[in-house]
Amino acid sequence: MRKHIIITLILLIVTAYVTVVYFKNLNPPGTHTSRVMSAIPDNASIIFEFNNDTSFYDIFKNSKLFTAFTGKQTLGELDTLRQQLLQNSFLAKYFDGQNIYISLHPSANHTLSLLLTVSAAKGFGPMVINQLAKQPNTGLVITPLMSAGKKGYNIYISALKKRFYVIYKEENTLSGSFSKETADLSAAYKSKKNESTFVLLPEQQNANSLANIYVNYNQLNPLADALFANKNSDIFKSFRLLPGLAALTLNYRTDALMFNGATSVLLNKPSSYLNLFTNQRPVINHLKDIFPSTTAYSTNFSVSDPSKFGSDLSAWYTKAGLKNEKDKVFNKIKAETGSNLQNDFTKLLGNEFAIVTTKYFEKLAIISVKNGSRLNLLLANISKTVTDNSGQFSYDKIPFFLLGDAFAVFKHPNYLIIDNYLILANSPGELKSYYDSYINRQFLSKNDQYTQFDNLLAAQSNVSFMLIFKNAEPVFKRDLNPAFYNYLETNKPGWRDFYGVAWQFSSADKNFYTNFSIRLSNDSLTVKN
Repeated sequence: MRKHIIITLILLIVTAYVTVVYFKNLNPPGTHTSRVMSAIPDNASIIFEFNNDTSFYDIFKNSKLFTAFTGKQTLGELDTLRQQLLQNSFLAKYFDGQNIYISLHPSANHTLSLLLTVSAAKGFGPMVINQLAKQPNTGLVITPLMSAGKKGYNIYISALKKRFYVIYKEENTLSGSFSKETADLSAAYKSKKNESTFVLLPEQQNANSLANIYVNYNQLNPLADALFANKNSDIFKSFRLLPGLAALTLNYRTDALMFNGATSVLLNKPSSYLNLFTNQRPVINHLKDIFPSTTAYSTNFSVSDPSKFGSDLSAWYTKAGLKNEKDKVFNKIKAETGSNLQNDFTKLLGNEFAIVTTKYFEKLAIISVKNGSRLNLLLANISKTVTDNSGQFSYDKIPFFLLGDAFAVFKHPNYLIIDNYLILANSPGELKSYYDSYINRQFLSKNDQYTQFDNLLAAQSNVSFMLIFKNAEPVFKRDLNPAFYNYLETNKPGWRDFYGVAWQFSSADKNFYTNFSIRLSNDSLTVKN
């Protein structure tokens, strides 16, 4: 009996040892995502993660997708770093197979810079860089530096005629940037305990993915401030206000970059307009079928329960301190017209409503309704009618209080009812323009290239942002900072090689399943680099 107990104990010890070793090898310290990402300064808006493996580089070698997305010069600089540093004979064994994180950071002068962060394998230390510095004919001039009490290196790369600043951080983690400001920021940064800057993928999912992107929506406004001279730009605005974090994995295609994953809504932060859509089920998107052919960008909102959306919106305005203003507007309408506008409109509201901006800077709201004729009677009571199915609201901010923050641009709008759609615009000319498009069926959905792009997107969602690059060029010219617009204009391949980009939210367990798609134009696909 005693012998059996001893054998059993030995087997248990061996099993425990094998289990520990097995799972340790599944998650080796050198590639531990959370530890490395915690070293990245929290003003990063986006992080791109991939494995430093030849198979990754082989897949995207000569890829017009990546070249257009990052820019030929930037991609060339990153490739030179890979060849001269990561694949250097002194360094390769420490970085082969390690995950690399490229993060995007705003700078003080309203520019953007990249920071590369990587964990080195066991055995790496400053002495390795010191040995490299002594080697002849490397094309590198390496001098030590100190930043915020941390050791680092100023590496002059002859092939680029540029300096790359590397900071040696805790636990064999290194960060580097062509921007001294960003490198210094990394050196001084200390991660905050119990606060997540980015949400992480499960280890197994991370290990099986080709590449990942992480998004901190809270940092998208500083990114927009760097990109746009027009500080009132509403491009992607609703998403920029969301308190949330996303982790998405790459689905490989030759014609498009597609990432899918989840956005976690942060409940410990003040809620935004998009929080309201976590209480709705995803809805099949139909409204996009009648977007005008001139659409530059749009945001489509979808609700499964318009009545609940209305009550949730009212509660949100109460929390925001806007209840008195809202009640004052609707009480005035009730007193002067006898109409209970908020309740009556909500009963007629359909499942989708969208904001569309055209290449001619026209701003439209397109709203599906259950009964256009009944809505026409309702709106006639609160408007100055122009025709049997059009007019101008007599009261301010009605779209804002009925549909939410995204519709604040329509303070005193003109309206048009066509079939079961309510169209809003800030001028009669914009309404006429859309009416002509509707009557003549001049819709974006009639374009074959749009159909190919749309086929990449989820059929149902709750919030869907879309931008068509060619149509958006006049908007970019007006709104972007001159340096970024010049980059957009002259960089080939570049962003002008893309047809469209979309970001979609579909509610799931009070968070959002998330899709990101950006597709090359057909012309770009048929022309060689």
